[in-house]
Amino acid sequence: MKEAIRYLDNAKDILSKSKIEDNKYVDLKYVKSACGVAYLGILKAVDEYLLKKGFMEKNLPKLVVSKANPSVDAYREMLKKHLTVHNGKLLREFEDIYAELHIAGYYRGLLRHTDTVKAVLNAAKKFVEKIK
Repeated sequence: MKEAIRYLDNAKDILSKSKIEDNKYVDLKYVKSACGVAYLGILKAVDEYLLKKGFMEKNLPKLVVSKANPSVDAYREMLKKHLTVHNGKLLREFEDIYAELHIAGYYRGLLRHTDTVKAVLNAAKKFVEKIK
């Protein structure tokens, strides 16, 4: 999971570039970038888990050609088949992280409060730790 942790660490570094005023990040560009990188770290963690379990790289979730983004549906299916057998809460946690990091944080840029962003990044790190 070194690569996934590296992504999460990079997200924190990106986030540190934004000024903070009144417990809010001033420059949302850095918040959005950090959330995007952290979300990619989550996908990387799932990939690493699957590779460790014997999957070949060609069988990992595919990129959606039109968006050049990993398909969340493909990751959901992999989680259902191979991870939730061990822990049924993982899929719900993945869904929360997807909604918070990718949709609210990266895609829509809705996260501003420092406590909220830090909580979401901590949830991402805990998810990675659970699937080590």
